Amino acid sequence: MNAKELAEYVTEQLSGLDEVRKIPMMGGYIFYYNERIFGGIYGSGFMVKITDASKRFMPDSVPEPPYEGAKPMLPVTILDNKEELEEMVKAMFAELPERKVKKKR
Repeated sequence: MNAKELAEYVTEQLSGLDEVRKIPMMGGYIFYYNERIFGGIYGSGFMVKITDASKRFMPDSVPEPPYEGAKPMLPVTILDNKEELEEMVKAMFAELPERKVKKKR
């Protein structure tokens, strides 16, 4: 499955959440929930930020950097479980940093 196909699958798996969107970024995708970045698609697949919620929903996931020099993230091990994936993203929301507002020049 290529990045675009995986992005479509992730989007379908999260279709029960109204405020999910994705944007293409350097060959992968960045995913937002209510305008907070929670994860993305990188060379190794779909990964989410490390939060208490993501660790609780995926205790078997081993943190790894999505690309060289990046902070570690968790590979998603529950991608095929739509309900659990949606619950995890909702639970992660409160633990995610707010989106930074770009300053106008």
